[in-house]
Amino acid sequence: MNFNFQQATKCDRDYLLALRKLTMVEHLERSGQFLSDKEHEFRLDDKYHCSYLVHFNNTLIGTLKYQSTELEVEIMQVQIHPDHQNKGYGRTIIQQVISSAQSKVVSLTVLKENPALQLYLRLGFKIVGEDMYEYHMQFKPESP
Repeated sequence: MNFNFQQATKCDRDYLLALRKLTMVEHLERSGQFLSDKEHEFRLDDKYHCSYLVHFNNTLIGTLKYQSTELEVEIMQVQIHPDHQNKGYGRTIIQQVISSAQSKVVSLTVLKENPALQLYLRLGFKIVGEDMYEYHMQFKPESP
């Protein structure tokens, strides 16, 4: 299973905003965060240039927002459209990012109330910190 990541353009913003609300509102509200439309837009637009549409078999299934530096790959967002959830896509996307990161640390944050936490733990991420709403996690590749 291999995914194609296509850089998002301004034309994709409406889709990404709708996907964000569809996949995140439940988890945000469960954590006590009730965001306005403007706050969702602000979060979407933050580092928008790092946003990618995720395609599998020529079908748009979600989004991945990430950035890579010399030492680290930061996953800022993974959202799979509900029509495509529970098929192992999220797991495989994260594994693809880890694989392409090679020797870099892969970091992400996850809402404490988000079931994706269990997925990240199973994939080998460790909790390295936390704030009021999120766990800060890292995957460190094994040393040779």
